[in-house]
Amino acid sequence: MNNSSSYCNISTDSFLNLGWNENWEQLFAPFQGPYSPGRVITAHKTRYDVVTPTEILSLPISGAMKAKKHIPVVGDFVAVLQDEKTATQMIVSILERKNCLSRGGAGESAGEQVLAANIDTVFIVTEPGHDFSIPRLERYLLIIRSSGATPVIIFNKSDTCDDMSEFLSQVKSELGEIAVIPISALNNTGLEQLNSFLAPGKTVIFLGSSGVGKSTLINTLTGTTVQKTGEIREDDGKGRHTTTVRHLVSLPSGSCLIDTPGMREIRIWTAEESVQDAFEDIAKFSQGCRFSDCTHEQEPGCAVRQAVEEGEISAGRLERYKKLLKEAAFERGKAEIGLKRFEKIRYKGISQLANEYREKKKWDAYR
Repeated sequence: MNNSSSYCNISTDSFLNLGWNENWEQLFAPFQGPYSPGRVITAHKTRYDVVTPTEILSLPISGAMKAKKHIPVVGDFVAVLQDEKTATQMIVSILERKNCLSRGGAGESAGEQVLAANIDTVFIVTEPGHDFSIPRLERYLLIIRSSGATPVIIFNKSDTCDDMSEFLSQVKSELGEIAVIPISALNNTGLEQLNSFLAPGKTVIFLGSSGVGKSTLINTLTGTTVQKTGEIREDDGKGRHTTTVRHLVSLPSGSCLIDTPGMREIRIWTAEESVQDAFEDIAKFSQGCRFSDCTHEQEPGCAVRQAVEEGEISAGRLERYKKLLKEAAFERGKAEIGLKRFEKIRYKGISQLANEYREKKKWDAYR
């Protein structure tokens, strides 16, 4: 792959702007000889587009990585083997991640689905219309806080709303102190408020539903048309999925960003600690409950239910808190059950092989 890739505006001379620094240099130090560092900018089914200091390559991962299920994601820094003698080019290792953004596996699958790695800031893009949802924003915030990245809520299409104060007030009362920035990517207004998060070497990822204008915002920030934009349906305000894979692009500021397809499902993995952190007000009142293991249902002396009755906490917020805790416990349990089933299947397979071996030995002796 050459530097004139049609889907991104990254060039090899901007490798340092992709976040490479002394820390990554130290992690890469053990790789001597025909190895070079790289960063994954797109992950396909079996190959990965990787930027190195000299070129952009489409690479597979090594057999050892496949065996250990060490699968790179967009944003990973990797070690690339480039052996001219054998004409071998492949990813052989993932450098230790600073963090990763993940959610519970979609559908019936158990486990963690890593969305991207080595993220500084997460822009949650929404709009003051059909997409606005406090429960959805809470879910985004939970997976972001679990990663250790900084969350920022961006209200795109703010020009379509006569009064943004109602939305801003609702976010503050329900979600607490968090950066909320109203903008219009289409009209190029309010974008200067994003500059402090787009410093050289920083990585930002965009999360949000399809149709909220993530692609338009990326095109505005890059100053080029690197993303296709889709039409919006008038009946529900939703758009077509114009982004189908996660990929990393470079910004003129020297930072880079990762776009993601609109997510239909935001499972919170096993983020129980993050649930407590996100609902600090409820955690604070729960310290006054008569029982330390109070579920805030029917127990006597529940300070949290009293706070709801007195208007200190909204009833809806308490219900969402309890629902999220149950979901996090379910995801953890599902992951554990999945592991047990795997062990059971593996043990069953070993037993079957042993029985077959004994039968063969018996048959050989008979003959």
